[in-house]
Amino acid sequence: MVFLSRIYTKSGDRGETGLGDGSRVSKDSPRVRAIGEVDELNAVLGLVCSNCPDCPEFALLRTIQNDLFDVGADLCVPQPETEEPAQALRVVAAQYERLEKVIDRLNEKLEPLRSFILPGGTPTAAWLHLARTVCRRAERAVVTLMHTEKVNEHALIYLNRLSDFLFVLARIANHDGKTDVLWVPGQSREATS
Repeated sequence: MVFLSRIYTKSGDRGETGLGDGSRVSKDSPRVRAIGEVDELNAVLGLVCSNCPDCPEFALLRTIQNDLFDVGADLCVPQPETEEPAQALRVVAAQYERLEKVIDRLNEKLEPLRSFILPGGTPTAAWLHLARTVCRRAERAVVTLMHTEKVNEHALIYLNRLSDFLFVLARIANHDGKTDVLWVPGQSREATS
């Protein structure tokens, strides 16, 4: 369990931070960058929940915020080559499989896409599209980390599935896709006189 008696410790004043295993790394390391991107995503979802209380799947978004703390905890403890089960909190397949089921359920009511869609539509959809793009950035940061260090693949899969979920949820927030803003390729290429 977490117990914080003080908020500032001064231990990071020289540009390093502590990981969950007690090791210290630079605050701009790929691991800390990935953790920060996940934290930013969680903050954007907090904005969605605060500004869009009528957001579809609102309760699930709160569950996802908890899942994102699990992702951060997973990334915060470097994964050794061999690890005993339950040695560290790790994301598991059930967490992203739950998202897959919801995506399938929500996608049933949507017409297939015949164009890419622009981020926007309703305010809720716009917030969800912002969350989706931050999620994709977090996913890229985890991939970068995976190039140099062992990372639980379920954490990456979770982020990938979450970005898909946020895309579908944005379409649902756009009146089941009816008010999606469609991309018109080359729309402004013609010269006006």
